[in-house]
Amino acid sequence: MRKFERFQWMLPAALFSVSLAIPRFLPAQAPVSANGQTPAPAANQPAPQAAGQVPTPAPAHPTAEQEGDSLTARQRYQAAIAAYSKAPEMTADIWNKMGIDNQMMFNSKDAAHCYKQSLQLDPRNSQVLNNLATVYASQKEYGQAERLYRKALKYDPHSALILKNLGTNLLAEHRYNKGWEAYQQALAIDPQIFSDHDAPAVQDPSSIQERGAMNYYMAAGCARAGEPECALQYLRMALDEGFTTRKKVASDSEFASLRDNPAFKQLLAEPQRSQ
Repeated sequence: MRKFERFQWMLPAALFSVSLAIPRFLPAQAPVSANGQTPAPAANQPAPQAAGQVPTPAPAHPTAEQEGDSLTARQRYQAAIAAYSKAPEMTADIWNKMGIDNQMMFNSKDAAHCYKQSLQLDPRNSQVLNNLATVYASQKEYGQAERLYRKALKYDPHSALILKNLGTNLLAEHRYNKGWEAYQQALAIDPQIFSDHDAPAVQDPSSIQERGAMNYYMAAGCARAGEPECALQYLRMALDEGFTTRKKVASDSEFASLRDNPAFKQLLAEPQRSQ
């Protein structure tokens, strides 16, 4: 999968992962023939004078989509949308990219429109379903978001990112056991899912208590993944948001692997902040 194909829906304290995709850019390459080989020069083409002096063909003019991709990579989202809109054919992929750019500018209405246009052309695309779900989740329409996450999982049941998003969505609905189950499934597929910060993220408008719950379960996920720094970061936020106490953290078996960690001991020794 290309980088940024998926969006993370990110809490101000924890991550809600979205499926947004921005392709990586590769340097220009020599043309490749149908058999996968670089074609030999024509018989009447003069040989180069010396090694390293092979003439470089002039690059082809970029397509509207390539221009949009380049602008998106430079975070010029409005210009990228304008470039994509000039494409001779609006494909499902282009609509998804336009949705991503709109969402990065917090334009939820237009982002949702673009994702829906993409799904009309490719209704089984799990990444676009995930992206549209994150729009609803950012607007606290958790039921609609859950329906789309589960639909996306029908087409891509082994997506750790979608499972993570579903778990965060369930936690936002105070369905903590179900949310933790989804997190555990995500961890079983990708133990590093909680420490992957490459994907774009959108802010979650949840209450402090809800964010505290999400951060606590994020911390547990990081601890299970063998990421102590990640776990401590989310634990501190969960404590600061008043979701749990240091006494409960110390007795929770999910954090048993951290008990000999000096930073964990220091965190437990700090006084609890008043809310």
